Amino acid sequence: MTATRARTWIRSSYSTAEGAECVEIAPSADNVYIRDSKDPHGERLALPARQWSAFVAFAAGRS
Repeated sequence: MTATRARTWIRSSYSTAEGAECVEIAPSADNVYIRDSKDPHGERLALPARQWSAFVAFAAGRS
């Protein structure tokens, strides 16, 4: 990610109260950004929204 912008990050509902071992996502109009909650300033992935939807469906066993 080249530009730094304020994003609203959403933590997994399966996360513990401490949030020590989970991923967070920040959806935008075109992409879904993914980061490790343990390293919020570290590397991030950016997936097109369509690919994110396909991943979620696969993970939920609906594909």
